[in-house]
Amino acid sequence: MTAQLQSMVLESDDVQEFLNGLVTVAAQAFTGPYGDVFCGITLLRPRSMVTVASSSEKARQVDEVQYGFDDGPCLRAAREGITIHIRDFLTDPRFPEYRDAIASYGLRSALGIPIRLDDGASAGLDFYSTEPNTFDAKGIRVAEGFARDASQSLRLAVRVAKLTEAGTNMRTAMESRTSIDMAIGAIMAQNRCSQDEATAILRRASSNRNVKLRDLSAEILNSIGQHRPVVTYFDS
Repeated sequence: MTAQLQSMVLESDDVQEFLNGLVTVAAQAFTGPYGDVFCGITLLRPRSMVTVASSSEKARQVDEVQYGFDDGPCLRAAREGITIHIRDFLTDPRFPEYRDAIASYGLRSALGIPIRLDDGASAGLDFYSTEPNTFDAKGIRVAEGFARDASQSLRLAVRVAKLTEAGTNMRTAMESRTSIDMAIGAIMAQNRCSQDEATAILRRASSNRNVKLRDLSAEILNSIGQHRPVVTYFDS
């Protein structure tokens, strides 16, 4: 299972795609001997939910019911770092409001499995079944083992997402800086002025028109037939 998850990370274009694949594999692994099983996963960061993935529309809807109450098996597992086992929603006294809200979905039992991540992040892997009392000791061990296997892959996926986001932000910043420098050069040529004077002209125009420097610079470059600069520094 670990090798399969790591392969999914490498083959996925982004974290969302990987998580969707992960919960689909998890649901398929349990469906049958444990009834119809639906699976969802929630990534939590301080004061925010980063990503939600679901094996089906029903799993997504039931997970989102938890968010409305800010509590439920998945959220509590992620926050407290313990496995939450609901044997039967009809008799379990926990989550009374959440339990009543999901009654129409035909779900009777659930597992919330914690997944520890880096940098204060946490995750909850949620299993829902249409059958009561279906997650036995063996099933819980399998689910917890699945979560442990998923943990390393999730850490890798989150790190890749952070690096990709950082790289994209840096590339955007460099492209903006290059556009501004090229626009300043064009102003210097047209007005036969110094770099400081061209910079002042560009900044005044940006302020007067209430347009960002990078957007105004792009307009200037387009007006003289120059295209957006391409930064290749990070290309391998």
